Amino acid sequence: MAEFDSATKCIRNIEKEILLLQSEVLKTREGLGLEDDNVELKELMEENTRLKHRLEIVQSAIAQEGGSIASSDSGNQSIVGELQQVFTEAIQKAFPGLSFEAVITNSSSPKFGDYQCNSAMQIAQHLKQLSVKSSPREVAQKLVAELQKPIPCVDRLEIAGAGYVNIFLSRSYGEQRIMSILRHGIVVPSIEKKRVIVDFSSPNVAKEMHVGHLRSTIIGDSICRFLEYLGHDVLRINHIGDWGTQFGMLIAHLQDRFPNFQTESPPISDLQAFYKESKVRFDTDELFKKRAYECVVKLQSGELSYLKAWNLICDVSRKEFQTIYNRLDVKLVERGESFYQSRMEKIVEELKQDGFLEEDEGRLIMWGENRAGIPLTIVKSDGGFTYDTSDMAAIKQRLQEEKADWLIYVTDAGQATHFQTIFSCAKRAKILQECKHRVDHVGFGVVLGEDGKKFKTRSGDTVKLTELLNEGLRRAMEKLVQKERNLVLTQEELVAAQESVAYGCIKYADLSHNRNNEYVFSFDKMLEDKGNTAVYLLYAYTRIRSIARKCGGDFTNDMQKVIDSTVIRLDHEKEWKLAKVLLRFTDVMLLIMKNLSLHHLCEFVYEICTAFSEFYDSCYCIEKNKQGEIITVYPSRVLLCEATSKVLEKCFDILGLKPVHKI
Repeated sequence: MAEFDSATKCIRNIEKEILLLQSEVLKTREGLGLEDDNVELKELMEENTRLKHRLEIVQSAIAQEGGSIASSDSGNQSIVGELQQVFTEAIQKAFPGLSFEAVITNSSSPKFGDYQCNSAMQIAQHLKQLSVKSSPREVAQKLVAELQKPIPCVDRLEIAGAGYVNIFLSRSYGEQRIMSILRHGIVVPSIEKKRVIVDFSSPNVAKEMHVGHLRSTIIGDSICRFLEYLGHDVLRINHIGDWGTQFGMLIAHLQDRFPNFQTESPPISDLQAFYKESKVRFDTDELFKKRAYECVVKLQSGELSYLKAWNLICDVSRKEFQTIYNRLDVKLVERGESFYQSRMEKIVEELKQDGFLEEDEGRLIMWGENRAGIPLTIVKSDGGFTYDTSDMAAIKQRLQEEKADWLIYVTDAGQATHFQTIFSCAKRAKILQECKHRVDHVGFGVVLGEDGKKFKTRSGDTVKLTELLNEGLRRAMEKLVQKERNLVLTQEELVAAQESVAYGCIKYADLSHNRNNEYVFSFDKMLEDKGNTAVYLLYAYTRIRSIARKCGGDFTNDMQKVIDSTVIRLDHEKEWKLAKVLLRFTDVMLLIMKNLSLHHLCEFVYEICTAFSEFYDSCYCIEKNKQGEIITVYPSRVLLCEATSKVLEKCFDILGLKPVHKI
């Protein structure tokens, strides 16, 4: 790999030299400065020839090793990747010395093909800067001329307009790929596997999870599912708030309310109410406040009775959190702020020794690179630590002890500046190394109510997550009863459908919006069975899964036998349209890898279901007589349904949706 990187770097340098030389040569051809017999001109042209020769040799060597400057990491599973590779190579052949990667996009209309190469305009503009006159259309013609060898996924190319190259996919290629899905399942894109730590959800002990935790939990879980599907080694971290001043007041209140807590388990069923009681005392009773601070000191010094009280409070919270995580099918490893207590002490000493900390009005602060933005407060004026301290200790622990290659923090967008500063300070301290590590702050907008304001209850309180999920279950059951599903489903099937719809619609409503934006939470909209909603998608999936069962015989009992004995044919336009959507799965995965935005996957799933609906309305999979008896089954179309369900199933799994066979 090192040799490949070295060769690629060499090529880039050679190409830069060639561009400079070409510019000089072109100037002379315009009569700017050099005569035909000028020695300098001859030397420039000879050097240009030598560099081109070296470029060809290096490119040839890389090609023999199976590589390419624009090679696609995911092989022929990525259509965009394959097209980028062949068009980039065509650019290099048609215009030696130009360093351009082909721009491939999805076509906006079927009449413009399935994909387009839009590089001709950019190349023509660059040539113009080099005083070479060539229209975008002429550039496109040169590119197509270099693409005479058959491209496996391409049926034909067409030059349109000012220089767009329209690309039409090959149906035989599509048929082979659909059969591959049926025989081998969904192939994971071939990418470098990393150790990834995802920090998400992060509620505070002694406080109930509310709607503010909803987005971090749902988005974080889906990102983990996505990365796990790709084969990364993922550690899901729940960085809970389980340390600090609030525990002093909670422990002091516990001592007063339940003095025998060390021998008898106190009945703290409503920890939120318990927290509010202690907070009122803390704010109004100076003696109690003084005791609370003393409790904090004793807790942080490790006194056993105080640690037991702290553990007891944490356990009550932990059980409440876990109930919600179980309902949403979210798995997390708890690692609270307390985990980093000893590490905070170490990081402070290290930063002091390395001269990164500065005194500022009694506190110790740390600036990031170039002293930009706001500094971190590493030690408060009273000697205490802050969130900045724990986050610096955490990033060091994750990169150095956990050996993570990639860190992802899923929090609201309002914390973006904080994490930019954390990353900058970690780089300055040589903890975070850009050449080795990737870090992402995955921010998101707030949840709004239907009035367009921050989502709250009618009384103005924060919406509790438990109450939100319960309301979702109630409304989902109303929807199912309205559709009379209670008359055809068993009680067990009805409950499964209720949970699938309720939790699915809440998750999907969140993920289907661009996470960077705010979105309006509306049960009425998310429970609609039309449009881009979980209900519509789950119904569509259930219908698709039922088609093979209705066929009976081997379609019901031995689908593998049908697959082995059937050749897929995509003759009808609606069959071909559906297949082409399914083939974009890998490219959607690679897009999400770049920006960690799951709404791309939601859009893809919705596109699959709408394409399937068009196919199903236009193409019979099963023909029946007037008596309802099956007279003809079209195996190729039934298998296309099967391939569709396989792709949808994988997408649903990444999104955290649980489809059911009956709904």
